[in-house]
Amino acid sequence: MIMDNTSDITMLTLSGLSGETTNRMVIFSLTLLCYFLILMVNISLVLTIILDHNLHQPMYIFVCNLCLNALYGTAGFYPKFLLDLLYSRHVISFGGCVVQSLVIYSSVCIEYSILALMAYDRYAAICRPLDYHSLMKKQNVCLLTCFSWIIPFLNLLVALIKTSTLKLCGSHIDKLYCASWLIVKIACSPGLTNAALAYISIIIYFFHFVYIFLSYVYLVRTCVKSIESRGKFLKTCLPHLMTLLNVTVAVLFDVMFMRFGSADVSPMIKNALSLEFLIIPPIVNPLIYGIILTKIRNRIRFILFHKKVTKVKIKNSCD
Repeated sequence: MIMDNTSDITMLTLSGLSGETTNRMVIFSLTLLCYFLILMVNISLVLTIILDHNLHQPMYIFVCNLCLNALYGTAGFYPKFLLDLLYSRHVISFGGCVVQSLVIYSSVCIEYSILALMAYDRYAAICRPLDYHSLMKKQNVCLLTCFSWIIPFLNLLVALIKTSTLKLCGSHIDKLYCASWLIVKIACSPGLTNAALAYISIIIYFFHFVYIFLSYVYLVRTCVKSIESRGKFLKTCLPHLMTLLNVTVAVLFDVMFMRFGSADVSPMIKNALSLEFLIIPPIVNPLIYGIILTKIRNRIRFILFHKKVTKVKIKNSCD
């Protein structure tokens, strides 16, 4: 009888902010500022690449998708979190919880897929320059980009559809946002299928990381032999490598939250561990590409300088 009652749970409680009442508006202001900064740097880079035909090359198209993915992933967290900061009760529907988990964690998987494409693109450009244009022609780039979004999304979608069929025996999510493993945790009977799907996803994207890492190791060994290749690596591969390390460290923080997010750890540390990959990579990645990649940096500099010159000319003409 208890099972029948608990299986009808439709609303879940997010308890990551429980007990935090004094600094709520300060946190709201900082979160709003952080989200505005994420939107500004990523949209700026996306528009710079889209509007400049000289940047319509595979590497910059992948960078553009990396920024679009940051916008997609953070949209699954920040609006809901900002709303929670304005209210004392932090609730979310079971369906909304599944959708939020899908958006946030599929964005992580998509990021690794795009980084894998970037590693392949740099391998083709540096190690097989004569074949580069045939390997990375427009149709191939479009196809690979679509796969980098669709496959991770469908992978997570299948797992979460299975999760959404679970009967719940609790309504308490011990986090600032929903995660599939926490939904499974409060299920009456998690089942082996959910665990198997979770491990399959982890293995798939672990191999993504291994492939990307080994690609760059091979590129480093290749580039050491030539001064020209060394310069090309530093200009184009270094930001990709920095992004990979940035994202991986951020994801490891979330894994640490899963492993050590117990009652003995302070809420502030738990929240920091769970939010790192939603704050640092979306801000730092576009800044890395905007500063290190010469063509993007020059284009941004031209836009800023052109606007400044235009304003000066308008002001002088008015005088």
